[in-house]
Amino acid sequence: MTATERPNARAVAGEPREAIMASCRVEADESSAVVRLTGVLDAAGAEAVRLALLTRLADRPGPVVADVTGLRVVDPTGRGVFAEVRREVADWPAADLLLCDPAVDRPDHADAALPAGEPAVPTTVAGSATVAGVPAWPTVDGALAAVAATPLAAVLTADLAPAVGAARQARELVTAGCRRWGVPTLIDPACIAITEMVNNVVAHARTPMTVRLAPRDSSLHLAVRDHSSHLPTFAGLSPPDRAGGRGLLLIDTVARRWGSSPVGDGKVVWCVLHPEDEVAHRD
Repeated sequence: MTATERPNARAVAGEPREAIMASCRVEADESSAVVRLTGVLDAAGAEAVRLALLTRLADRPGPVVADVTGLRVVDPTGRGVFAEVRREVADWPAADLLLCDPAVDRPDHADAALPAGEPAVPTTVAGSATVAGVPAWPTVDGALAAVAATPLAAVLTADLAPAVGAARQARELVTAGCRRWGVPTLIDPACIAITEMVNNVVAHARTPMTVRLAPRDSSLHLAVRDHSSHLPTFAGLSPPDRAGGRGLLLIDTVARRWGSSPVGDGKVVWCVLHPEDEVAHRD
């Protein structure tokens, strides 16, 4: 996590991880999708909370539930951090942020994490509401039921070492996913993108990495998570006499969208591909 993590905090499977941000405590259970936030969240702690949530989303496939039952948010910056995190992960494979907030049922509750000034607007998901742009349930059980309804079978993940052969393993994973999900036209462009993303880790980050991919409607979402804080920079076309430096250009060419997101102990580089883009390119 971040430098605000307690020195004696442990990250053992099945045991909670805790971090203290100002007067806000963040606790993630390794065996669960729930992250509990307690205390008071102000502007000073908002960035640390954002990084803690992004780190949890980067390390676990599927949606994460932020339980704000015991949290009070005292300024607009804190209130907006949950919607900001949800926007940040919108193009990650199989990632989303949900809230457990009893204020959904009690909008006049004085200690609500997202107070009455942030209206709960009903959505089409049974039992849920939208609070400040984030789907919310009044109970943890309700939010976890929504997580259980997410088709996590449609997610492929591989942990790879930063070594020769990593890109080949990633391409094999991408090829299997595209065939499984009925988007064979994306095999070639997705293999180009994942090769460059993985090779960047091997050449520059030199840390273990996690490759993840998932379909969404007809699109394919790819991501590579590493443990280097150095973000990739794209300066457009490289001079013809320059060796290398074309990896991001290739990703930009085959993907409709791509980007990078800093997390607490590294980054996530992601991209989104659409079959119709590949068909149009071939035509």
